[in-house]
Amino acid sequence: MLNGVVFSRTTYAIHHQNLGQSQFSSSSLKTAQLPTKHRRYATRIKATQSSDAHSHDGETSGLADISWENLGFNPVTTDFMYVMKFSGDGEFFSGGLQRFGNIELNPASCVLNYGQGIIEGMKAHKKHDNSILLFRPEENGLRMKIGADRMCMPAPTIEQFVEAVKITVLANRRWVPPPHKGFLHIRPLLMGTGPVLSLTPAPEFTFLIFVTPVGNYFEGGLKQINLVVKEEIHRAVPGGVGSVKAIGNYAMFFSAGFEGID
Repeated sequence: MLNGVVFSRTTYAIHHQNLGQSQFSSSSLKTAQLPTKHRRYATRIKATQSSDAHSHDGETSGLADISWENLGFNPVTTDFMYVMKFSGDGEFFSGGLQRFGNIELNPASCVLNYGQGIIEGMKAHKKHDNSILLFRPEENGLRMKIGADRMCMPAPTIEQFVEAVKITVLANRRWVPPPHKGFLHIRPLLMGTGPVLSLTPAPEFTFLIFVTPVGNYFEGGLKQINLVVKEEIHRAVPGGVGSVKAIGNYAMFFSAGFEGID
């Protein structure tokens, strides 16, 4: 039990295929195996009436006033985000919920100037019993630790990561779409927010999670698509950071994507 919230974990059969491992390079898995006690395929979340999430002006009860039938894949302003700071002594501390909104960054912050940051992407689905299902969040926490190590950043522990995800989802649970209407996209960020001028890691770091409801990726089932292969544009190169979710890995895709659309 955490702040009056009951978490019950349920393992789901997925033909014994650990999908989480497919996200890591073989070298990473050799040195950073997730402990057996953390290996679960899904986490089911239920909140009691005494949950801390009920203390926020009643905002988290019921469903948000939104057209669930017309959800796209664009950000929607939800109620809360989670923010945790790096203490400077090797650990993160004092994490908690804040109203969703803009954040302040020093213009000299490392994430803005040198791209020291990584992202994660997760889903929360609502079941017919109103419980909320997360898929192997421990593996996402491990992947963030692997990425942070590659980018010379400290990272929350796997326990801190999973707890922060649960707290954020529960505080925004009215934004989780009904069954089969979509899912709640969860976006954890780890950023070097401290100011630097020389090419060095940031002196301060911020771990942040925001969420937004989105529609199903493939409405009406899978359909054929046309692809264009661009051989002169590379998202990842040998010795680079293509094996982790570094924030700089994605903008370089834009030009190829626009050419493919044209």
